[in-house]
Amino acid sequence: MSRQMPKGLYARALLIIITPVVVLQSVVAYVFMERHWQTVTWRLSSMVTQEVAAIIDVYESYPQDPDLVALTRIANDRLGLTVTFLPPGPLPPATEKPFFSLLDQTLSQEISRQIGRPFWIDTVGNSKLVEIRIRLENAVLRVFARRSQTYASNSHIFIAWMVGTSLVLVAVALIFMRNQIKPIQKLADAAESFGKGRDVPKDFKPSGAREVRRAAAAFVLMRERIERQIEQRTTMLAGVSHDLRTVLTRFKLQLALNGNREDVADLTRDVDEMQHMLEDYLAFARGDTGEQSARIDIADLFEELKDDAERLGHHTEVSFRGHPAVVVKPNAFKRCLSNLVANAVRFGDNIRISGKRDADWLTVHVDDDGPGIPEDEREAVFKPFYRLDDARNQDIGGTGLGLAIAQDIARAHGGEVTLDESPLEGLRATVRIPV
Repeated sequence: MSRQMPKGLYARALLIIITPVVVLQSVVAYVFMERHWQTVTWRLSSMVTQEVAAIIDVYESYPQDPDLVALTRIANDRLGLTVTFLPPGPLPPATEKPFFSLLDQTLSQEISRQIGRPFWIDTVGNSKLVEIRIRLENAVLRVFARRSQTYASNSHIFIAWMVGTSLVLVAVALIFMRNQIKPIQKLADAAESFGKGRDVPKDFKPSGAREVRRAAAAFVLMRERIERQIEQRTTMLAGVSHDLRTVLTRFKLQLALNGNREDVADLTRDVDEMQHMLEDYLAFARGDTGEQSARIDIADLFEELKDDAERLGHHTEVSFRGHPAVVVKPNAFKRCLSNLVANAVRFGDNIRISGKRDADWLTVHVDDDGPGIPEDEREAVFKPFYRLDDARNQDIGGTGLGLAIAQDIARAHGGEVTLDESPLEGLRATVRIPV
């Protein structure tokens, strides 16, 4: 049953409000209206039975009228009953009684009580008429009465009342619940945008019920604290980057002034490696801080990555399906894919970059034909500075931050990077982010 229940808060709230009221209305209406119908039906059936009993008394008291014209005329004009006297004979066989027929039960009881003679009734055959047959001494009295004379049927009133009140209730609930749900939806949209690294809608402000306003205010304060912390970290990283780059630049200048001796060349390579490591550390610490989201063409980005890989002498194929325009942080997302492509270039000879965009997700696969990564190591390699000891890491430089940076960027966009076996028999890196 839980799978059939609505998932949204709006639908669930309406269900919680409407269901008890409708059930209560149904029970109350059934109890009171059914009791009313029983009382009215009993009185109507009793009156018709009295009229039939009166006709029998007149027939038996004044047998001098052989044509019974006056009696049938009075019954039809004054009582609304169609009366016929049939020749004596057996009554029709008893028909199956309807299980829930209030009329059949009440009318049978009244005929047995007031007339006390063998009878047969049909309350089902003709929906507008009720047929009654009573065996007399020398005839069989057949009476046709309108159903409305014997039975109070107000089903249409009950249904109209129930439908009308339910519609009014639903309309009122829709209007009020919509106003209560809108602030929650705005808060969810703002939190989702902030989680994906996008700008929070400008019209967002705490509104709605007290609890919703409190949650929205807490979100605004949290966002301000996070933005302040990011700004402070950005300022610190900018200062560290400037100071360290200045020192490394002086090292390079002094080494350049010492000529091209062999020991100087070794020192120069060490300084270059230090600078490369510094850039990786700062990139990992900085993440995608400060960059604004923008719409880019993923197909064009794939072509740039292909050109970079082919310049290093690696055969590269690219393909993309779906609409190529997506909203991401351009430089950060390019760095994410570049790190994955660089990882594939470092260990494989053939590279394949493929992507697909549907209504909800952008999925990018980077495949290579290298040695791959053991399945039990595929989660650990996303840890900063984690290094493998197998063939995928032998005699290869690097800081061990490439995959960690790619994962952080994907998560900042609300997505994830996963590793799996590649159709090229190497490693497949998959980036999946919401669009």
